Amino acid sequence: MAAGSHRLRLRVPLRLRLRRTRGRLLRRLIIAFLVLVAALCTAAVVAYRLTVIPDPHPETVTQSTVFIDAKGSYLGRRGPVDRQEVPLSQVPRYVQDAVIAAENRSFRTDNGVSPRAVARAVLASMTGGERQGGSTITQQYVKNALLSPEQSLSRKAREALIAIKLDRTRSKDEILAGYLNTVYFGRGSAGIQAASRNYFGVDTRNLTVSQGAALASIVNIPSYYEKAGSDPKVTATLKERWEWVLDAMAASGGITAKQRAEAAFPAFRFYPPGTTEGQRQYMIDVAAKEAADRLGITEDQLARGGYTVHTTFDLALQDATTGKVKDLKGRKGTTLHTAVVAIEPGDGAVRLLYGGADYARQPFNDAVDGAVEAGTAWDPFAEVRLGAPLAALRKSAAPTPLKLASAYATVAAHGVYAAPYTVAKITRGGSTVHTAHPDTQRALNDMDAYVVDAQMNKGPLARETGDARVTPTAPGFTAVQDTPQTLFTAGAGGGITRRTVWSTSLDSRLALTVVLFADRPGAKKNTTVPAQLPNNPAPTESAEDTAAQIWQLATAGAGESRTPTPVAETETETEKEAEAEASKAGKAGTAGSGR
Repeated sequence: MAAGSHRLRLRVPLRLRLRRTRGRLLRRLIIAFLVLVAALCTAAVVAYRLTVIPDPHPETVTQSTVFIDAKGSYLGRRGPVDRQEVPLSQVPRYVQDAVIAAENRSFRTDNGVSPRAVARAVLASMTGGERQGGSTITQQYVKNALLSPEQSLSRKAREALIAIKLDRTRSKDEILAGYLNTVYFGRGSAGIQAASRNYFGVDTRNLTVSQGAALASIVNIPSYYEKAGSDPKVTATLKERWEWVLDAMAASGGITAKQRAEAAFPAFRFYPPGTTEGQRQYMIDVAAKEAADRLGITEDQLARGGYTVHTTFDLALQDATTGKVKDLKGRKGTTLHTAVVAIEPGDGAVRLLYGGADYARQPFNDAVDGAVEAGTAWDPFAEVRLGAPLAALRKSAAPTPLKLASAYATVAAHGVYAAPYTVAKITRGGSTVHTAHPDTQRALNDMDAYVVDAQMNKGPLARETGDARVTPTAPGFTAVQDTPQTLFTAGAGGGITRRTVWSTSLDSRLALTVVLFADRPGAKKNTTVPAQLPNNPAPTESAEDTAAQIWQLATAGAGESRTPTPVAETETETEKEAEAEASKAGKAGTAGSGR
């Protein structure tokens, strides 16, 4: 009995035992929790202190070199990445506000991370759910520029730590500038400067409120929205998001109610680019080589250097010229080549350089590298004494169109030879690193220049305008000029066997040369030999008609200054001013300038 009573006393119910030890367990749990919290906090502090903000990936800081024409219109770029860095001071405040409204409205007040976004990402990683977005601008910058695109919990945690440290050690403006210069906008554009040019053909500082809101809207899904302007469905979808961004800007005070009411959905450059885009590569080839030589670097270093090359070209004239010569056809089995060069006499600035119809099929530039038969082209110089470099040029049986045009430009400049150049200025980071100066020398005295001009007017294929005030133009065109124009045509071969035809128009403002020549495959592989030009229409008529039409286009705005006006140095244009410029270009009969 005593033993049984002892066993009963040992079997205390679990409920009673827990009740007796509840206080002790609770104290232990609280201590364990506090230890865990302390450990996590310590780990977080240690991790924060050990976290080093990495340098940006090389590909996110590599910049391309951009080429623009004499009026600031975008020609194209060279470099592995279409990116040019701009300081935040060149990004209008309303463009900054548009990006913030679209991507992270608390950017200027948050600590660099979004706790909700981090929690969603952690939950998605643990449960295998869909990847989560919603990161802050700071986190996006860290992810895009400083870390790998790997999607993992550890990378997300590191991203948050770096974002917090970045926010504590750098200003919001520095972070925003880094983000805007690296975020992808579609159309191959890394950063807002490339995007501004690829979507609207303007420099970042010249973006309007509407254009800035459109670019901010595109960041959300750039691969989809890049077709805006050419795909109606994409354009309609983007317009809805654009409206949403503008509403957010107005609500936050980023723009006024009046600006919101007056905002009109912007026009986009067509995408993918038109056929004239490839033709521009001839100009970029020449300008890139010249720019690299001027800076004493390689073309590869130039392409990666983030330069802006301000060329002497007139893009609107170049595109219009492409339309004038594209329909000329050669004989069966032969290839017809057309080269067009326009030089400013006494200065040497090359305004027009048409090197071929299709760069993709023929990278060889007929205007600067095409060695064609001169034939009777040098005859007007036969009776005069030439100085350098014309003396050497006259001895060449196959000069390039560029060299021949520069020789006749000397006549138009009353005997002053100016070395042709295509680069007016080179800038980098807002600073000018090269400025071109005309390289001139007297190659003919005044009397000899007069004699050459007279000989040009005597030739069987030459003619001078009968009235010094009237320029011969294409049928249906009339043009009044301030100075007489001479039109001289020469070539190699005769009768129905012409192989080369040159047609040069010149006055004191411009020397324009159009060259037609043909070739056919030679007996040896990868060689060519001169071939007969087509007779219908007559090659001389084709050359003269083409030259007359291009002359009309080139001199239509002759009263305007030819001084290059780079985009980066102009005041911000209003939408109304931009429309006026476009209207003026249209009235001049030119094709689109890429704006």
